[in-house]
Amino acid sequence: MKHSTILTLFFTLLVGFSIAGCSSSDDGSSGEGNGDDGNEQGIVPTNIVATIDIQGQDADNPQGDGSGIFSGTVTATDAVSYGFKVGSGTETKNTTGVFSYTVNSSGTNQLAVTFYAYSIDDEKISTSKTLTVFVEGGTTGGSGNNDTLVWSDEFDGNGSINTSDWNYELGAGGWGNQEVQKYTSNSQNVFIENGILNIKAIKETDGTYTSGRITTQNKVDFKYGRIDIRAKLPSVAGTWPALWMLGTNFGSVGWPYCGEIDIMEQFQDKTYIQSTCHWNNNNSTASYGLPIDLATPTEFHVYSLEWNAGSIKALLDGVQFYSLSTSSAMPFDANFFFIFNLAMGGSNGGTIDPNFTSDSMEVDYVRVYQ
Repeated sequence: MKHSTILTLFFTLLVGFSIAGCSSSDDGSSGEGNGDDGNEQGIVPTNIVATIDIQGQDADNPQGDGSGIFSGTVTATDAVSYGFKVGSGTETKNTTGVFSYTVNSSGTNQLAVTFYAYSIDDEKISTSKTLTVFVEGGTTGGSGNNDTLVWSDEFDGNGSINTSDWNYELGAGGWGNQEVQKYTSNSQNVFIENGILNIKAIKETDGTYTSGRITTQNKVDFKYGRIDIRAKLPSVAGTWPALWMLGTNFGSVGWPYCGEIDIMEQFQDKTYIQSTCHWNNNNSTASYGLPIDLATPTEFHVYSLEWNAGSIKALLDGVQFYSLSTSSAMPFDANFFFIFNLAMGGSNGGTIDPNFTSDSMEVDYVRVYQ
């Protein structure tokens, strides 16, 4: 830091000396000019400001409308031209500072965008921004493969879930984690409203709790791919929502031999979520999980999984925070099915707010690309 300060001071003094020493031209006129040209040679641009606008972005679609189109605008004092570069791609230059770009990679994409401002003699300054853009369809997916949307549920309209794809899991008994809810198929616990799946936990008049747990077991399962789930989480203490998967052979080999992939779990502490994998290792349960901060759980976010032979990665709004290297000795090279549920209390839900009446996990869509 000291060396940088000295160099900066030296450069400032040198520039000041150069300006002072060139106060007149060869013909005796003043070197300050007549004020008509603010882009003189030797003046480096300053005050660079860049903005990005994703097409169709709003509160319900923070990553855009699925077109992958976004625009950028950059301004700077004493700049005569501007540049724009996405990732390590080719820089585009113009004199307006207005750029547009279309992302072709399907799914959720996090991109680094660099803006440049140039002086008349090509001196430049730059600033960078990151953004997350969702692309419906497209060509190359976030996992690096040629991805195609192979299955999705957009939960369109109003009513009940599609029982061609989903099952209701029913019952109480703690589910192995001392949970207190009873799962039902009642329309007040699991329903689709205005294109959103609601899984709602309710405190009943007798003081018990009901909620919902749905699965695609024996109906829809997958091996590998990119999974995007756009969801909004509950906020009241005691709720324990999860978006997760079990191996299709769960019914024959049981847990943890079938393997478990938790795409998203939210525990008693609502300031973070976590992704975890569970499996059997020499007849003992092995687990590996990592958390990521989530300041706004009650807003929609995209929870993603990139699952390939040899690796499982989890992402929040396109930002990877979890990676597990897998091997053939682990159960993750097989088909898995989905489970979406909202538990109450238990080992990870924690103490339920005594004033609890109801709270929901909302899911906008689930999409699988391969």
